[in-house]
Amino acid sequence: MKKKLVSLATFLLVALGVTAQQKDVQIRIYPEKGERVISKHIYGQFAEHLGNCIYGGLWVGEDSPIPNTNGYRNDVLQALKELNIPNLRWPGGCFADEYHWMDGIGPRENRPKMVNNNWGGVVEDNSFGTHEFLNLCELLECEPYISGNVGSGSVEELAKWVEYMTSDGDSPMANLRRQNGRDKAWKVKYIGIGNESWGCGGDMLPEYYADLYRRYAVYCRNFDGNRLFKIGSGASDYDYNWTDVLMNKVGTKMHGLSLHYYTVTGWSGSKGSATKFTPDDYYWIIGKSLEIEEVILKHMEIMDKYDKEKRVGLMVDEWGTWFDVEPGTNPGFLFQQSTMRDAFVAALTFGVFHKYTDRIQMANIAQIVNVLQSMILTKDDKMVLTPSYHVFDMYKVHQEATYLPLDIITSTKEIRGREVKVVDATASQKNGVTNISLTNIDLDKSYDVTIDVSGMNLKNVNARILTSAKVNDHNTFEKPDLIKPQAFTGAKIKDGKLVMKVPAMSIIQLEVK
Repeated sequence: MKKKLVSLATFLLVALGVTAQQKDVQIRIYPEKGERVISKHIYGQFAEHLGNCIYGGLWVGEDSPIPNTNGYRNDVLQALKELNIPNLRWPGGCFADEYHWMDGIGPRENRPKMVNNNWGGVVEDNSFGTHEFLNLCELLECEPYISGNVGSGSVEELAKWVEYMTSDGDSPMANLRRQNGRDKAWKVKYIGIGNESWGCGGDMLPEYYADLYRRYAVYCRNFDGNRLFKIGSGASDYDYNWTDVLMNKVGTKMHGLSLHYYTVTGWSGSKGSATKFTPDDYYWIIGKSLEIEEVILKHMEIMDKYDKEKRVGLMVDEWGTWFDVEPGTNPGFLFQQSTMRDAFVAALTFGVFHKYTDRIQMANIAQIVNVLQSMILTKDDKMVLTPSYHVFDMYKVHQEATYLPLDIITSTKEIRGREVKVVDATASQKNGVTNISLTNIDLDKSYDVTIDVSGMNLKNVNARILTSAKVNDHNTFEKPDLIKPQAFTGAKIKDGKLVMKVPAMSIIQLEVK
């Protein structure tokens, strides 16, 4: 492993009392510089009609032998409640721009079927529709995020959907909703005007989509106190021109602009196995996941050019790992396992998001159950919590907390032509509690870590650790608890410093007060 120390200002090195030759990790937190709040919506989820995400994952129907509440799986429902999910995006994804919402209301036996052309060519029976989704959000106590159909839909269709969901008046769509069993309107804040309009959402040019957005947004109206937060269909990772055109031609007529970034080796050929990979493969994925920071900074720079007041939020509403599907599964279902490698991608990505909460207002991992970097895997009546789930659980303490800037001196590893910190950290504070999350991506070496917390009057520390014997370990239906958080007793407060040895390949969450 190639090592060198992260270059910091000389005064910081002196202040921390270290020299350039030291290999131990030194961190200083600056609570007095904490100004921005980490939006809980950065911890959002995404559910698409794709594979077994909805059917078999979230929804089994009231008549299923699998224990359920009004058709929603009890085990999955309870596990998701534990995460404090802030928002849930639905129905897609690419599926959204072929979805016609009126097919998913009324008696289920009368709902028309369709072919899911994007994902496996299977028949979609529309038994999970608007009522089922919005009622799920109420059960989870999260904000619904509706992705509207611009690709194959119409302005009228989307306008009526908004009215159906949010109008409490004596209006045609509100009365139709009442006929279908729901008297009171739902509260729906987030509405996406299309999805990936540059690709599966219509193969549009940015100039054309900009005009379409302006037209659609006019007719997505606010009814009876419900205030919409309208989100433009944004760029895929490195397409900076798309962001420039949208900000120039639409600007603050959008409340948010989306961005999609996947940690993937490429879009043609094999994407690699989710569970069988070499150390070099592992480090490459870690580097690719961290590249999201450079991508975000470039999109933010463009947004700042047109919106210095940061009124338009950057919404990273699809992110996560994308590997080959598990052997023997439908290639259109995108079912993949989740290992410690995925857990590191989640943890490191949150560390990036936390830095830029003045612009990033939402993020949604892809996806919630049984698809890509999912929180949960299901098979018949069995359920598995993935390592990624456990990261979301450990990191939820940062939701709505004040972000605390920090400096870190650590060894680095050269990955994809850039120096990556071997040990990294992110910190926040809320209600008198300081939460510090640490990651050690090194597969072989532990590090002595010292965190300067002098002046913060901290006396007690509780900690949990997520690790495993091998980086490609993963929870299975046969061994569902192979990877799960354990108590970590190695952290102590001594002379105003928090000291510990951070094991190789570990994620640690520290609660200090």
